[in-house]
Amino acid sequence: MDAAAKVRHLKPAGAATRTEPALDLAHLRRFTLGDQSLEGEILKLFITQAPITLAALNTAGTDRDWRIAAHTLKGSARAVGAWRMARLAEGAEEMSRRRDPISCEATVRALTDALSEANAFIAALNSAA
Repeated sequence: MDAAAKVRHLKPAGAATRTEPALDLAHLRRFTLGDQSLEGEILKLFITQAPITLAALNTAGTDRDWRIAAHTLKGSARAVGAWRMARLAEGAEEMSRRRDPISCEATVRALTDALSEANAFIAALNSAA
């Protein structure tokens, strides 16, 4: 069985209750024109940069810093097809850290969970290759 076929059968951690995969591989493959080397590079960048940007979101001191970090996460997630993470980041863009810190904290936790699922999916993808 080739790596792509194996990945279709993988379920990321916590996916038992979700019908959406952590990453949309079909989207990523369209985005990279099926270039597996490019896919690997993009996923490597994602798993390296997303935690840094998530940390920036978590420590944002101003609403502007919050929105910039949320916007960056949204773009990164969309690039790899991490749709749940992208939706959460899009919602975060509209939030105000000063006006609703409790919702912002909950959003950071949800984004952290979504990133963990994406990382687990990528790790499984790499081990299936």
